[in-house]
Amino acid sequence: MVEPTPTAQVYLDSQRVIGEISPYLFGGFAEHMGRCIYEGIFDPASPHADEQGFRRDVLAALAELDFSIIRYPGGNFLSGYHWRDGVGPREQRPRRRELAWQSIETNQFGVNEFMDFCRRMGTAPMLGVNLGTGTIEEAAALVEYCNAPVGTAMADLRAAHGYREPHGVRHWCLGNEMDGPWQIGGLDAEAYALKAREAAKMMKWQDSSIKLTLCGSSGMDMPTFPEWDRVALEHCWEQVDYLSLHTYVGNRDDDTGSYLALPHRLEEQVDTLAATLRYVKARLRSRHEVHLSWDEWNVWYKDMTMQGGWTEAPHLIEEVYNLEDALVVAQWLNLFLRRCDVLHIACLAQIVNVIAPILTTRESLLRQSTFYPFQLFRRAARGLALDAHVEAPHYATQRFGAVPLLDVSASYDPGTGTGAVFLVNRSQEQPLPVELLWQRQAPQRITEAVRLAGADPKAANTFERPTGVAPTAITAPSIVDGAAQLLLPPLSLTVVLTADA
Repeated sequence: MVEPTPTAQVYLDSQRVIGEISPYLFGGFAEHMGRCIYEGIFDPASPHADEQGFRRDVLAALAELDFSIIRYPGGNFLSGYHWRDGVGPREQRPRRRELAWQSIETNQFGVNEFMDFCRRMGTAPMLGVNLGTGTIEEAAALVEYCNAPVGTAMADLRAAHGYREPHGVRHWCLGNEMDGPWQIGGLDAEAYALKAREAAKMMKWQDSSIKLTLCGSSGMDMPTFPEWDRVALEHCWEQVDYLSLHTYVGNRDDDTGSYLALPHRLEEQVDTLAATLRYVKARLRSRHEVHLSWDEWNVWYKDMTMQGGWTEAPHLIEEVYNLEDALVVAQWLNLFLRRCDVLHIACLAQIVNVIAPILTTRESLLRQSTFYPFQLFRRAARGLALDAHVEAPHYATQRFGAVPLLDVSASYDPGTGTGAVFLVNRSQEQPLPVELLWQRQAPQRITEAVRLAGADPKAANTFERPTGVAPTAITAPSIVDGAAQLLLPPLSLTVVLTADA
């Protein structure tokens, strides 16, 4: 007897809403590490460089990703960085030994160059202040330098550097991974919380409109998670607006089935921190809201080269991404939509060369496999995240037991009447028939369908074969009696776009 092919159903209702999708969920992260800044964004020696030293080809590729916000300048780099080194005439800027990555920092790119970059890209800046070797006074001075009108010392210094008008930076990070023993000037939760609170006070006295992100735990595996988060929040709740979380994942055991299920587990990290936020708010009897900022997230496990040998722009953690990595990234983005009620900022770490969707040589540029899911979500996920009900068969994993074959998120924009459904088939071998079922009001039509898929989970793009893993358009199914039928191939991301008219 032939077993029937298992099927899945996705029930959608534009009135069953999780929350509003923050555009800042599609952010990036640029650190002075390896070749992210130098030979990535900024490379005056490249044949692609413009008059400011920015690489035209990199800017064009980043424009396709359309990052809504970019966090800068670190990362571990931040805890040993003094921002005054990177402003003023370039010929007067000091060369420094950079301790976090054992590299030489030339300081030819700093705050003002970053602001020029953000303006070129049309993205919001998110600046970090050094709470490792830095002081709270230095942090407040940077806010004055960036945001105050001329007429005081730091604002006048900015004007002398060629920027009379304030930069108007709204989003700021209070240090980076301060719970980590690897961090320059690392602190325990109590000491960090006290320093962060006093820095936050001074920074908001400089500009009361800014939004501050508090360092949370560096990962779920930290022995202090989530106690660090609770302690820091209880001290700083009224001064901050976001709590950071960082996560990197990988397939070190070469267990593709479990690896593709990892994002299913990442929801636990959000659940734990969402509960911590609710607890602290209740304990303090506060009406103030704090949300989550996942301001470092990515796949990272293959290239662990992290010491630069005291050279400029060394090749550090230049991960090569494959199809299974892209599908994990797609599911992470699904998670962002499903938890947009509490998650308001997310920054892909990083944007060029260093664990990035884009790799460069002096002459060329490569879009990696992970470039495409980010691009597809950024383009289509707008408006409201819908609470899709999914019924799907399960498969067995070594690490997580039985996990659904299908991972789904959906969005709907009531202003334009457009929607999107994002579907990942985790199976490595079997296609999965899926029925999309709209409850209440169905869209009039499916306007477009796009798929990223392949037979080999280890397939990757190369400079010689740059489009081996790339999305393709597929025939858009019809909506009949409020339903549409799809057949999802194994190892695939499928994006379905809809319209009410």
